[in-house]
Amino acid sequence: MNTVFKTITENEDNTAIYEEAGRIIRVGGLVAFPTETVYGLGGDALNKDSSQKIYAAKGRPSDNPLIAHICDIAQLDDLVSDIPSCAGDLAQKFWPGPLTLIMKKKAGVPYETTGGLDTVAVRMPNHPVALDLIRYSQRPIAAPSANLSGRPSPTKASHVLNDLNGRIDMILDGGSVGIGVESTIIDLTGSKPMLLRPGYYITDDFKQILGDVLIDPAVANITSGTLPDENIKPKAPGMKYRHYAPKAELVIVSGEDKKVTEKINELISQKEAAGIKCGVITAGEDPALYPKGLIKDAGSSDEERAASLFAILREFDETDTGFICARDLSEGRLGNALMNRLCKAAAGRIIRV
Repeated sequence: MNTVFKTITENEDNTAIYEEAGRIIRVGGLVAFPTETVYGLGGDALNKDSSQKIYAAKGRPSDNPLIAHICDIAQLDDLVSDIPSCAGDLAQKFWPGPLTLIMKKKAGVPYETTGGLDTVAVRMPNHPVALDLIRYSQRPIAAPSANLSGRPSPTKASHVLNDLNGRIDMILDGGSVGIGVESTIIDLTGSKPMLLRPGYYITDDFKQILGDVLIDPAVANITSGTLPDENIKPKAPGMKYRHYAPKAELVIVSGEDKKVTEKINELISQKEAAGIKCGVITAGEDPALYPKGLIKDAGSSDEERAASLFAILREFDETDTGFICARDLSEGRLGNALMNRLCKAAAGRIIRV
């Protein structure tokens, strides 16, 4: 397959590009596009063949649900059989934006899109390219992250090209994304709302509308070093499988700052003595603290870290790095989301000092 690469240029007429991209979606093809979180790999959410193509292109397990992206609240009627009253309140406050809601699906939504579940995940992205693509396609668009399954999520069009060139029909380059971690997911189908994936929005943001929000045990367990049970059917994207992983072995070191620095330097020295090229992910620290290893700074704020984390993991992949140490990134508003991604990338390997 020849993958067409098109750049969306701000303040220019991109109509012809959108018309072609929308046509590809309507006939069952796949288009990668930017959102405010990461790049998504889009297909017609109401076409089971399109969803199957998404799984095939990514090498993604078919029981891992996809998120349906919409550009208008009216599109919920095509997807959801029972819209809770709180969903409208959440949509009014947080859409467009990085919030995914899980609700009961309509019969017309194929199980290939929902991972075999009777629920559907829906969000309205806050990115002009994503919204225009949905409008021109005239379809809700099912879109997981536009990367090979298990790899770090793409925050640039070049990341998508590296992973999916020749596997999909088109890539829309809209520049680097803003947030850098995937949307928050809230399940509205139970007796109480439940957080299934942390993201830009945190549980405190929803209290005025939802009251207390439960946290799925899989979310809490991952940052303690416990990976989800592979035999449990995931209720939302990213709950079951190892994700975001670089090619190198990745270990997280958590604890008091000085002890963390000492432990990282100890581990790097040991690995380099064994002939392994090493890397370190720091958090706004003086690079002189780490005399050995390839240093990648994630930034001093949680917003900077979210925007840079996946790109850093991919940068290590471009070298022959075999071992990476990362500091605990749990500080700040986005700390829970960052540690969720980092722990999955490390397959739960956390060293506490």
